[in-house]
Amino acid sequence: MSDTRKLGVVFASAEAAPFVKTGGLGDVAGSLPPALEAEGVNVIVMVPLYSTIPEEYQRQMEHLCDFYVPLGWRNEYCGLERLVHDGVTYLFVDNKRYFDRSYPYGFFDDGERFAFFSKAIVESLQHLPEGFTCDILHCNDWQTALAPVFLREFYQGLPLYENVRTIFSIHNVAFQGQFTDKMLNDVLGLAHITAAASQLRCDDSSINYMMGALNYADAITTVSPTYAAEIQTPAFGERLDGVLRRRSEALQGIVNGIDVNAWNPATDKAIAATYTAEDLSGKAACKRALQEELGLEVRDDRPLMTMVTRLTRQKGMDLVTYALDRILSGGVQVAVLGTGDYEYENALRYFEGKYPGQMSARIQFDAALSKRMYAGSDLFLMPSLFEPCGLSQMIAMRYGTLPVVRETGGLRDTVAPYNYVTGEGTGFSFANFNGDEMGDAVFRGARLFRDDPEAFHQLRLNAMSQDFSWKKSADKYLDLYFWMHPEVPRRASEAVVDAEAAAKPEAKVEPVAEQSVTPAAKKPAAKVESAEKPIEKKPAAKGVTKPKAASKPAAKPTARKTAAKAASAKAAAEKPAAEKTSEASKPAAKSATKTAPKKTAAAPAAKPAAQSPAKAAVKTTPKATTKTAAKPAEEKAAATKVTVKVAEAKAATKATAVEPAKTEVKAPAKPAAHKTAHKTTATKPTAKPATSAKSVAEMPVTAKRATKAASAEATPAVKASASSKPVAEVKPAEKKKTVAKPAPKHIAAKPAAKKETPTSPKHMAEPAPAEKPAVSAPAKPAAKPVTRTRVSAAKKPTTRSKRK
Repeated sequence: MSDTRKLGVVFASAEAAPFVKTGGLGDVAGSLPPALEAEGVNVIVMVPLYSTIPEEYQRQMEHLCDFYVPLGWRNEYCGLERLVHDGVTYLFVDNKRYFDRSYPYGFFDDGERFAFFSKAIVESLQHLPEGFTCDILHCNDWQTALAPVFLREFYQGLPLYENVRTIFSIHNVAFQGQFTDKMLNDVLGLAHITAAASQLRCDDSSINYMMGALNYADAITTVSPTYAAEIQTPAFGERLDGVLRRRSEALQGIVNGIDVNAWNPATDKAIAATYTAEDLSGKAACKRALQEELGLEVRDDRPLMTMVTRLTRQKGMDLVTYALDRILSGGVQVAVLGTGDYEYENALRYFEGKYPGQMSARIQFDAALSKRMYAGSDLFLMPSLFEPCGLSQMIAMRYGTLPVVRETGGLRDTVAPYNYVTGEGTGFSFANFNGDEMGDAVFRGARLFRDDPEAFHQLRLNAMSQDFSWKKSADKYLDLYFWMHPEVPRRASEAVVDAEAAAKPEAKVEPVAEQSVTPAAKKPAAKVESAEKPIEKKPAAKGVTKPKAASKPAAKPTARKTAAKAASAKAAAEKPAAEKTSEASKPAAKSATKTAPKKTAAAPAAKPAAQSPAKAAVKTTPKATTKTAAKPAEEKAAATKVTVKVAEAKAATKATAVEPAKTEVKAPAKPAAHKTAHKTTATKPTAKPATSAKSVAEMPVTAKRATKAASAEATPAVKASASSKPVAEVKPAEKKKTVAKPAPKHIAAKPAAKKETPTSPKHMAEPAPAEKPAVSAPAKPAAKPVTRTRVSAAKKPTTRSKRK
């Protein structure tokens, strides 16, 4: 597949806002597809072409195609009308016989009507707009529940349908689509398929559309995690709990969202005054306006609680009528908007007459008034017997109205109960379907409103800060879609890309170090590297030494040798001390420069190391900084020029790590020193005259002796820095380098230094050489005592005796 191909989703629903809506399903079908489209998925929404769809939308539709759908013994006409709205393509299924009705549901032939709709959905996959491939068929509620059944039984063998995966979403398990089993043959044409008939049958004479979808769909979702768990129990499963338990591995709950642009108190023109979480003054104005509109007493000191709901038992109206007398007599104002069962309507009218100015009942549905009630109230009551998800509590929180809910379904997943100890929470809740518990929860909110306005205000802010956008829900649906189709590439989100980019910051230190060897600003970075990889640090010393040599050529060879030694002994700890030494006195810096050539002495065997010059350059920074930090800007310029040669020298220096530090005085080291001096001279011809100060660089033995002399001079400086910070590492390092000097006196004073001396006896005087024995161990060739005796026969015996 092409890397640019998008996932194709056909979203089938019996209603979709803003075209047709009777409940929460319409909101989902109107809001989820645009959110999916925004995430880079191709979505087509399929809806019946009801005659009740507003004329303004019907005029914008264009005819896509028409065909016939086999339904039992019939062939029914099906037309597809296309409309693009908010960037989403909608296909309306046209059949006057089935959908030219005054209302979407509630007719004697609903079973046949929506069996046709389900079959038309599957048949339409062959007639989708050009370039669209259906990967996911997402069906919603019983009206589309037969689509997975038809696809598996009648279309699965066709190439177009082989890769189509089906998802079925339960919005309310109480509405299942149960009809007589006579439809199996007459309408569905499935009577002769025993497996299909058995998976649709719910009893001896009935079939259940939703049960068919639960058995045939590849994945099942519902509208909240808590509801997904509840419907697997007999109490909430509506006799489908057994099937749901059996398919529990395919079942998951994803909380719905709300349209945060449509429900926004900052821009809502239907409310008395707009407001935000930062400025809630407009909410007080909305409350006063609502009290006036509903005929309630205009009082700011009384909490106003509202309900916008269907007046049914499922919405908890039994609890409301039981506890309403207690709530109203307790000083809480109540307003209810909605229609429903006659007994509940009459009960509300009774309380309105009993508590004038305290209770208002509007037995009607008014969308504009509902917004004013969300905005103008303090508490919102939702004591549902069961609630798959619920949107009203999320809308209420969006408007800064605290919900009082029963802990069931989506209410439990979206409302965090108030914790008076920590101040956390977004509302109030109660657990059992009990009128007294509901009343207690209402009074908890009312008392907080009266007694602790500050805490109540903070709770409002908590509620308004919640994110109930559809993007969160869409991300979870996308996880499911792409899990079912892993071969389709998923567009990486910007956040992930940023996180990946941020995860690679330090890899580019190496080039920086190569370009500017001397800048002191890079000292810390180089030091860290040197601590981890001391061997690589050797070349660094080499590179740094060359720039210094530009100002003092004689010191170049020396600096290289010392660098090699330092590398072999892991000079991670040395560097901090070395920096202090160089800053404290220039002689210390000079000694460091002179000592370096001894690394160069071992450089002949280092040629293999030339393979990684970049790393050497990176490690260069630490030593370069310690020695060059005190130098003027002119030396930095010279160092930049020499960087080209430094790369070559890095190779030699790296090999030094492999060679034992003791070999530095060997006879073969002479040519290496000679080469180093030659390179330096070639790079900076003017540097030769300066050689007079420190003897000629071409004379390796002489240079070595000079180095030792310089290290002797550097010893006081090192001591000075060590005295200020009694680090045991500094003095042992001195001892290593004082092998040819009278410095042993100082070292002898510290036993800790002696412990380190055997570990890395190869180092000559370095500003702060507290090295790690691990690296120096491989560099200890016991066969090189003669060389040491050549350099300074008088002082080597001392070191040897100590080593023994």
